[in-house]
Amino acid sequence: MPAEGDSYHEPVLLEEAVASLNCHSGGIYVDGTVGGGGHAALILERSAPAGFLLGMDVDGQALEAAGKRLEAFGRRKRLVKANYADIRAVLAGEKISEVDGILLDLGVSSHQLDTAERGFSFLHEAPLDMRMDPQSGRSAYDVLHSCSERELKDIIRRYGEEIMAGRIARAIAAKRKDAPIRTTTELAAIVAGALPGSARHRKIHPATRTFQALRIYVNNELSNLHRAIHEGIDCLKPGGRFSIISFHSLEDGMVKTRFRSLEKGCICPPDIPFCVCGQRPRLTVLNRKPITPSSSEVDANPRSRSARLRTAERI
Repeated sequence: MPAEGDSYHEPVLLEEAVASLNCHSGGIYVDGTVGGGGHAALILERSAPAGFLLGMDVDGQALEAAGKRLEAFGRRKRLVKANYADIRAVLAGEKISEVDGILLDLGVSSHQLDTAERGFSFLHEAPLDMRMDPQSGRSAYDVLHSCSERELKDIIRRYGEEIMAGRIARAIAAKRKDAPIRTTTELAAIVAGALPGSARHRKIHPATRTFQALRIYVNNELSNLHRAIHEGIDCLKPGGRFSIISFHSLEDGMVKTRFRSLEKGCICPPDIPFCVCGQRPRLTVLNRKPITPSSSEVDANPRSRSARLRTAERI
């Protein structure tokens, strides 16, 4: 296969994720985060000769890379610039009523991290952007300079799970009074300077959680994921599979909770003797514990170490 997509982003849990979809010829599959097309290419290979894949992404650069990577598959694929939260509307627009499998690979790609001007990484000096779609929505710069100190504290604590969110928010608020905070490295230095010495010597960079929080907030990632799960389940055929790769506890916790809730069905309080809500189980969770990368994959791609794959099947 062409190699363009390989240099764009190394797909995580490639074999495991594609195997979880149980691909077959004639099946219709959605890659809601097509990225460089690594997962998509293997889905198309495993669903040959008649499988079809709809690839979605909000990142125009990702779609361009995926287009090159998947060119050899011709009409067996279609790429659309769209958010996976809109999966139901996108499929309706393509006149597809049901699909056999959906894959979401959450978070930020290696290409996005390594492209300095995208502003995702504190390792490269760049404008504070962090938008998956650079042409849409508020940037991290906008958020930093429009939110109150309290709002910043809540964002950093909730989405970054940062216990010192208050200190960081105060430092940001104080700094922006003097001059705008324009770059990733400037923000990283402010965060590091706001923390006590013991916190600055964590295994991870002291700005990691703050950058994660801003990225999640800027891109509305958790609410989009919640919506994608519920809309995606409606789009699956009976027996269709929904697989999600997550990279931090907030995402993985939501996937686990939503899948199990949809598996249970009834949401009546336990003290009610019989069901009055009428909700029935809609899926079966296929792996109670998430699938994680092998040690060899982590050695080859350290960024894969936090990946977690969960799969459910539509009843």
